[in-house]
Amino acid sequence: MMTRRDMLAAAGSTAAFFLKGASAEPRVLKHMGVASTSFGARMRAGGGGFGPPRLGAAPAAPRVAPIMPPFDIMDYAHEVGVGSVETMLTSSAPDAIKKFRQKLDSYNLRVILSPRLPNEPSDVEAFDAAVKASKEAGAFALHAAMTGRRYEDFDTYEKYKANFERCQKQIELAEPVLAKYKIRLGIENHKGWRAVEQAAWMKRVSSEWVQVHLDFGNNISFCEDPMDTLNILLPYIISAHIKDQAVEPYEDGFTLSEIPFGEGFLPLEKMVSTLQKKDPNMPFDLEMMTREPLKVPVFTDKYWATFGDIPGKDLAHILEIVHKNKPKGPVPHVNGMTLEAQVKFEDDNNRKCIDWARQNLPL
Repeated sequence: MMTRRDMLAAAGSTAAFFLKGASAEPRVLKHMGVASTSFGARMRAGGGGFGPPRLGAAPAAPRVAPIMPPFDIMDYAHEVGVGSVETMLTSSAPDAIKKFRQKLDSYNLRVILSPRLPNEPSDVEAFDAAVKASKEAGAFALHAAMTGRRYEDFDTYEKYKANFERCQKQIELAEPVLAKYKIRLGIENHKGWRAVEQAAWMKRVSSEWVQVHLDFGNNISFCEDPMDTLNILLPYIISAHIKDQAVEPYEDGFTLSEIPFGEGFLPLEKMVSTLQKKDPNMPFDLEMMTREPLKVPVFTDKYWATFGDIPGKDLAHILEIVHKNKPKGPVPHVNGMTLEAQVKFEDDNNRKCIDWARQNLPL
């Protein structure tokens, strides 16, 4: 009797590639998913930008001539045996929404969607339409990554403060719409705020519809221990980007890299367990971004321009982590690689993470 993998391979399915090396009929990871940001190279290779264009926004990166079929994240999730996806709607047309929902339901997946937030009162109508479309498409929750990297984007505290005020205004405009449709928004700790700043903000907002989407590793760049970030934000967390991280010293500080599960220093089992005690049904979406290491220049003046309150012990603790946790192998580098090679490297890293999670995490 042919297994699903045999049939896919016989049919020459693109999805069969993803199953290569996996055990036949693997255990479905009901509470683990995949985020579209894990597939930047594959999306570009399929003729897209870094990711699918968000409703109301331009593509995040230039498109290239396709060298392989377009990437479908729901097909991928179904074939590798995970239970959720984090992506964006590309159309609010009723037929497109219906088709999206039918595929989602047929694969028994949950989806987290990322509509564009309103900047001004005049944007609220478009946001309302995007949230309505997301709800009709079956969204479990919404996601927002509202900032860039604070230490790169701003060279004065005043500029950072103005940006933070803009973010707060966006949420003030969005919250009534979220309440109207009874759908939660998880704001990612996207290298914009320290955990105490974000937690204080969530306390001020005091809305069940505005919560936190925890990225396991982002606040390392703010000299935070990942477990401290998790514990400070815990009351508000509804979803997460699960990843492992590697750190290495360089002349101006340290570098931070996503790395296959089990090869970095994050206590993944402890982090998952802590979050599952809060919510056993919480989705953990893989964000394994195969790219160059990110530089965190903690030895430069600009890095500290917007931070007046990071205790010295926090910096010392992170530097101790960097010193004591040498990567178990080479961290990802993609400069100079062909797009085809980047796709293979990315696929391999994603598959390693999923395989490790299936063997080691109760997801």
